[in-house]
Amino acid sequence: MLKALLTDIDGTITDSSRRIHTGSIDTIRSLVDEGIIVVLASGNAPCFMEALCKMIGTQGTFIAENGGVIRIGYTGTLQVIGDQRAPREALAILQAHYHLQGKELELFSPTYRHADLAFARTVPATEVQELLTDFPVQVIDTGYAIHLQSPGINKGTALVELAGKLGLAPHEFLAIGDSVNDIQMLRTAGIGITVANAHPETKAAAAYVAEKQYGDGFVEAVKKYSSYFRAR
Repeated sequence: MLKALLTDIDGTITDSSRRIHTGSIDTIRSLVDEGIIVVLASGNAPCFMEALCKMIGTQGTFIAENGGVIRIGYTGTLQVIGDQRAPREALAILQAHYHLQGKELELFSPTYRHADLAFARTVPATEVQELLTDFPVQVIDTGYAIHLQSPGINKGTALVELAGKLGLAPHEFLAIGDSVNDIQMLRTAGIGITVANAHPETKAAAAYVAEKQYGDGFVEAVKKYSSYFRAR
């Protein structure tokens, strides 16, 4: 029934201090060793995702920048799905606004991003949303950063694109996440599950909510659905 696993990183395969949960690594490597495709999905930049794939031990396929960029395997070409033009213009508006208040936004890897732009949560996400109400961008608060993304781009749309290139269907994926930016991914996958520390809206979108938090919840969830992979 299931042929691949798609998982978020921060808050899902980490602990409460954002350190990678070692039990999650062992679980992922066991799946990879069984021939199951494991895809990492995050709001982080592609260079970060490549390094993490290598260190954890996946096959190198990932979704980066909240669905704005995908890559198949380590030798695949980066495929940019999003469009950074509107996010750049929106960021300029925000920077000008906060500069007048004596505040400077702390950008995350701006030179390494291709689709979205991200900055630290040193300003209220609700205020950012209000400032950009009439601007054609999504404001995404992941709980770890605030992202500016093209409308209609998310981890769910990236899953559809990526699945086709892997010769799979979205319903053949088990997806695990914790934040609101994972909701579309959970709804698009065959089975969407979340960990106990997840946002309430994310829990509402999941078919199963793990009893445990963070990486422990990830391990719990994968074990619960392990027979679905064997059925393939």
